[in-house]
Amino acid sequence: TLTQIGAEGKNLASKAKSKKLQPSEMEGSTFTISNLGMFGISEFTSIINQPNSAILSVGAIEEKPIVKEGQIVVGNTMKLTLACDHRTVDGATGAEFLQTLRQYLENPVTMLA
Repeated sequence: TLTQIGAEGKNLASKAKSKKLQPSEMEGSTFTISNLGMFGISEFTSIINQPNSAILSVGAIEEKPIVKEGQIVVGNTMKLTLACDHRTVDGATGAEFLQTLRQYLENPVTMLA
């Protein structure tokens, strides 16, 4: 469940920050998320860590003018970059993943439906 994923993520992050994360807790991954947005970095491209198949780079959330219902308003924007190892993930599949992720981020309540 989302609750379980969130709890496990917090647990592993806490262990990593306190340098208590064990190698066995880092094995078997296929996907990495790199967040430099928390440091104010708007956009970047990460290098895939082996044996992973993809890495998502998350940039900072910035206020920018956007068009909403025909009006220019201030909105929050964020750039995401996905690097895929094309031996395991086709670019079209990566694009579909980004489209789905965008839909969830723009409408988070749909994750619960």
